[in-house]
Amino acid sequence: MSASDTIQVFVPLKIRRKNGRPKIMPPADYLPSQDQAQDPHILRAIGRAWSWRRRMEAGEFGTVRDLATAVNLAERHVSRQLRLAYLAPEVLKRMVFGREVTAVTVMQLTESAALPWVEQSSIVFEATN
Repeated sequence: MSASDTIQVFVPLKIRRKNGRPKIMPPADYLPSQDQAQDPHILRAIGRAWSWRRRMEAGEFGTVRDLATAVNLAERHVSRQLRLAYLAPEVLKRMVFGREVTAVTVMQLTESAALPWVEQSSIVFEATN
């Protein structure tokens, strides 16, 4: 390949150390794309809740206390997070597949999981409608 056949691309990134590991930082004017706008903490909590639910339904754990001990977390925390596995299908579809930004925190989302399915969507997405 000659010099005229090559293309050079410069991406203005910075490398910082975080917890002893190098981390690539985006430019200061970077705006995340719409498909990644959902809070990763919420998505991670939902995934964890579904995993715990499957493990309990499979009979791996008989009680929430057994599960909490196995995952080395407080029983109260596991119990609260487990509620996310019972969110309305419409809410899950909009959050996970549609990547719609919610108007609530993880804690508020777990509290709304106790509500009837028809009310959950209006509470979770009230600021985005």
